[in-house]
Amino acid sequence: MRSTADRIRHALSFEIIALLIIIPVWSLGFGKPMQDIGVVAAVSSAIATAWVYVFNGLFDRVMLRLAGHLDKSFRLRILHTLLFEAGMLIVLLPFLMWYLELTLVEAFLLDVSFTIFYLVYTFVFNWLYDVVFPPPPAPTS
Repeated sequence: MRSTADRIRHALSFEIIALLIIIPVWSLGFGKPMQDIGVVAAVSSAIATAWVYVFNGLFDRVMLRLAGHLDKSFRLRILHTLLFEAGMLIVLLPFLMWYLELTLVEAFLLDVSFTIFYLVYTFVFNWLYDVVFPPPPAPTS
């Protein structure tokens, strides 16, 4: 299992890099001021930082219980990414509607665009993170 310090490094680096990409790109792409996208991205990032810490801990515990190891196959990485993003979609939709004064459909489309970005970004980031910072071997009993 990864240490608390490693999980914190993972969560913070994930969110900081994403913010550096999202704020300027989404501001231009959606015609919203960088300030508004920045607030949405910062709130989303704060929620995601907490969620990634909790989600990855739970996911690893389930993996250890079911598989006895933490090595993720290609398919398991896809499942990991989809489950994480589904949780984010459920939480962020009401916030986007309120803060940006969007209809349900508009907020959904914006959220889906964030989700598509994060599906790819999460997969690539986590794969590279595991390469740069390999998980420790599973404990033996």
